[in-house]
Amino acid sequence: MIAIGNTFVSEDLIEKKFVCDLNACKGGCCVKGDYGAPLEDDELEIMEKIYEKVKPYIPAAGIAAIEKQGKYLRYEKKEWVTPLVNGKECAYTYFEKGIAKCSIEKAYYDGKIKWKKPVSCHLYPVRITRNKIGMDHLAYDRWSICKPACKLGENLKVPVFKFLKESLVRKYGKAWYKELELAAKIWEEQKKSKPVK
Repeated sequence: MIAIGNTFVSEDLIEKKFVCDLNACKGGCCVKGDYGAPLEDDELEIMEKIYEKVKPYIPAAGIAAIEKQGKYLRYEKKEWVTPLVNGKECAYTYFEKGIAKCSIEKAYYDGKIKWKKPVSCHLYPVRITRNKIGMDHLAYDRWSICKPACKLGENLKVPVFKFLKESLVRKYGKAWYKELELAAKIWEEQKKSKPVK
């Protein structure tokens, strides 16, 4: 792990390659899994405020799920998450040409709201956990549905942290990201200088 500010960053964010390939995965991360998108505490109020503006973009099944379960719910008393439609896709998901997409993000790009989407979605495949003293641990989450993204990332030679620049800056700021870039450069140089056994 690399310490940057009040965070610990896994070297996987530097070493592993990743670029989303929606044509291959069909937006599987919006559909598969045991629970919806994790939400931070300060995002709950945002979800309440934006709902009516996002609602026209949400399919009927998603609206029904939200009206029955709530705009968000507590998953196993650990974290807040978005509801699911019949245990499958996130209730805020819509489908376009067979690809799962985010209704919140669509409303954002249409200028209806100023919030892009939950930061956990924006940061994927990075997951954040917080330790007891309040430090964030950033880890690369490996999921089989993202194999096409790993392959595309390898082909394009794009590290996870570079693919996620926008979302990492959104979460931690430009100064933090610059520190990460410097740490990545040092890490790469050290890796090259190690003798081959």
